[in-house]
Amino acid sequence: MALHPEIAKVLASLPAPPDGALNPVAMRAGEEAEVPPVDERLPLFAVEDTTVPTPTGDVPVRIYTPVDADSYGLIVYFHGGAFFLGSLNTHDHVARSLAKETGCKVISVGYRRAPEAPFPAGLQDCYGVVRWAADHADELVWDGTTFAIVGDSSGGTFVAAVAAMALDDGVDAITHQVLFYPSLDLDFDIDRYASLRENAVGYGMETAGLKPFNAFYLDTAADPADPLVSPIKRADLTGLPPALIITGQYDPLRDEGELYGEKLRAAGVDVTVSRYDGAGHGFVQHFSWIPEYHRAYEETAAFLEGRTNS
Repeated sequence: MALHPEIAKVLASLPAPPDGALNPVAMRAGEEAEVPPVDERLPLFAVEDTTVPTPTGDVPVRIYTPVDADSYGLIVYFHGGAFFLGSLNTHDHVARSLAKETGCKVISVGYRRAPEAPFPAGLQDCYGVVRWAADHADELVWDGTTFAIVGDSSGGTFVAAVAAMALDDGVDAITHQVLFYPSLDLDFDIDRYASLRENAVGYGMETAGLKPFNAFYLDTAADPADPLVSPIKRADLTGLPPALIITGQYDPLRDEGELYGEKLRAAGVDVTVSRYDGAGHGFVQHFSWIPEYHRAYEETAAFLEGRTNS
């Protein structure tokens, strides 16, 4: 299938990126300027901004309650943005849609971002919020069944790494992991995966941009061979929670997400890998207004309810 015509139309309308070094402050401001006002967002029963204490400090979170109910499944959500972009606001619509379609209470994590806070700061924040949610399950009115971690792009990196950290620490609260077009290998050798070449140019996120975008996060302290940096490098994947991995046909990161699914399956993990035709990177964030791609939320709900085949 060709690139979806609505996606192609939007990409054709975008201006060329500015020359020179990336400017995180300006890029963040541009993203925030696109966020719609609250009264134009998907309505839910309750949305609350708060902070939660973690071993590395207080972390901002936004808690979405879809309906008035006696109990809820829980989702802890990590937004994408190449570790230096994205926020509780820019991904507010993603969290709202997750809450609505799954019926779960969603805790969106406002983790520290690079370059101000490179690896492992954001990862520590995400893991700290997961531990906090597990410890406060009664306060969150958890239903005792679903405790999922969900992330898109670099948020998917955090999902895979947090799942591994929890397993290693004996934290057994996580029941599901959902990774939307995850970045799982931060060694950006263009020959490592065929999709890095096949989808290098013309589909939104381009292969040449991966290294400079993620350089803020890697800084000088992170080794791409470290499984907490590149979760696909983890040698033993046994015992990890069931996974749903969603990829896009025209995403440079497509093949690493699908390979991770194969590795999980080989390790005995229940896994569903679902490729969305006609889509590039970021389609859940940017193009879920297209019915074919809104289906990612519905597929997530089905997975959490045990209605997908591994």
